[in-house]
Amino acid sequence: MTSARPAQRVEWIAIERITVVNPRSRNKRAFKEIVDNIAQIGLKRPITVTRRVEADGPFYDLVCGQGRLEAYQALGQSEVPALVVMADPEDCLISSLVENCARRQHRTVELLQDIGRMRERGDSVQDIARKTGLSADYVYAVAQLLQKGEQRLLHAVETGLIPISVAVDIAGSDDHGIQRALQDAYEKGLLRGKKLLAAKRLVEKRHNAGKGLKFRISRSPEKLSSASLVRAYQHDSERQRDMIRRARGTHDQLVFITEALRRLKADEQLVALLEDEDLSTMPENLAVRLSRTGTDPK
Repeated sequence: MTSARPAQRVEWIAIERITVVNPRSRNKRAFKEIVDNIAQIGLKRPITVTRRVEADGPFYDLVCGQGRLEAYQALGQSEVPALVVMADPEDCLISSLVENCARRQHRTVELLQDIGRMRERGDSVQDIARKTGLSADYVYAVAQLLQKGEQRLLHAVETGLIPISVAVDIAGSDDHGIQRALQDAYEKGLLRGKKLLAAKRLVEKRHNAGKGLKFRISRSPEKLSSASLVRAYQHDSERQRDMIRRARGTHDQLVFITEALRRLKADEQLVALLEDEDLSTMPENLAVRLSRTGTDPK
């Protein structure tokens, strides 16, 4: 299977012709921030789509950028800038999965459900651990909690409320056993202070409202191949490493420029010449940075 190849230019595409193939529910507050941001400064990064050839087409499937697409809709726009790539449906699903994994504010339960789907496809715990970079013990515990429908506990684990070992103990215990598990976690230093109180509230809410959360993740009928998922993760990891390399290179250049300007500023003859030519002033921010000690350009 060929990986998606981006277009060389941005196209304006009618929003009504774009289908979201792997829809995700999102936090209303976070979505409002996206909308406000785009309304104020515009779209910093176009969405990515792939073209479908159909009657009365062309039509498009969304590869990534659901939040940006929906923000444009919310702002009353009829078209959205997009990069068009060549990709089959499986590629689109994999790219969407990778974007959800990489997103800093992603729904953690969605990521765990993706791990669960890999388990259902027959991937072993070791395979999933290798592909995701998680420990085998963690993947096994997640699989156990997913099998028991413990979405509430999983969300608590991923938000740092309780350790996964405590969540597994709670999932496998009756009311008396749960209290013992909390006591053991306290004695081991795993739950103390506010976290212990929050864990007790979680247990009470789980008892009254059930194991699941109020939102449900729809299951897509398409199957993801293990090889494609590995390639997608490798590609995304390499992209992030490349961004880090470029950021470091830019930082080094700024350090060099800052130090060069600082040395020029210390040259009295050059400063006198600049004053004679009425060129002795500089932007305030630049002057402040040059007056700092060290070579960090920040």
